[in-house]
Amino acid sequence: MKAVQFHEVGGPEVLEEVEIEQPTPGAGQVRVRVAASAYNAADAGMRGGFLPIPIALPHVPGYDVSGTVDAIGEDVDGLAVGDAVIGFLPMERDGGAAEYVIAPAEALVPAPTSIPLPDAAALPSVALTAWQALFDDGGLHAGQRVLIVGAGGVVGKYAIQLAKRAGVFVSATASPRSIDAVRAAGSDQVIDHTDADLLASVDGQFDVLLNLAPIDPEQFAADVAAVRDGGVVVSTTAFMATPDDESRGVRASTVFVLPNRERLAELVSLVDDGALTVEVTRRIPLGDLPALHAEAEAGRIAGKVIVLP
Repeated sequence: MKAVQFHEVGGPEVLEEVEIEQPTPGAGQVRVRVAASAYNAADAGMRGGFLPIPIALPHVPGYDVSGTVDAIGEDVDGLAVGDAVIGFLPMERDGGAAEYVIAPAEALVPAPTSIPLPDAAALPSVALTAWQALFDDGGLHAGQRVLIVGAGGVVGKYAIQLAKRAGVFVSATASPRSIDAVRAAGSDQVIDHTDADLLASVDGQFDVLLNLAPIDPEQFAADVAAVRDGGVVVSTTAFMATPDDESRGVRASTVFVLPNRERLAELVSLVDDGALTVEVTRRIPLGDLPALHAEAEAGRIAGKVIVLP
């Protein structure tokens, strides 16, 4: 079968399209005929060797996947050949940048029926990140206020939709190119971070500050003033410290997204109910994945890209 893999860590040039043996599912596993995988920044981090996730080489990237169950191993219940599924695969194992992938049965849920199956690969890890940041780490609930810094990316737009659905007031920062999209996602206030001082632009304080952007650490620390006493600062930027303010009881939490089958199934239901929009900005063939990694290195990727085998 076709796959893209790397045999050593390094730049995008270490990725190559190859022919490898079709895998066989073991106990508790299924084989999925891939409809699409999704590109995530963590794929580049593992390929480059600077994300501390233990992978065995050679490695196939693409831990977000959608597809159809093709074969089933022993001790698997609740799945049948032909089922359309999506999953957030274990990041240390081979991913979905291939024609087939082995997945733990417990990582898969029925795919949304309201959108094309390939597009559903854009949902799992990013939507789970938004949910865990807001509600598991941030503890948000109806009637509260959240400030989302760097809301123009995929996680930010999921976070806005989920927060609004929960009855939360949302202020968000964005660049000029994403302001309209952030407003369309439902943000109550949108701040152009290139043209406004954040603390001067917000009205009152927030229960949660969610940072999704690689901002200056000194600026990040200053932004904590926007959080009420006893509030929470949550960040997905694990490469830098998340600031707190112990003197006011403001705690800090850094998000490391975790698989959650029950939550992923709930997110699928929200998609099919029309309460959550899945955004795909580009669809590329498998052989173009190395070039996509090169684009990401140059900072030229916007939105969500899925990879079709």
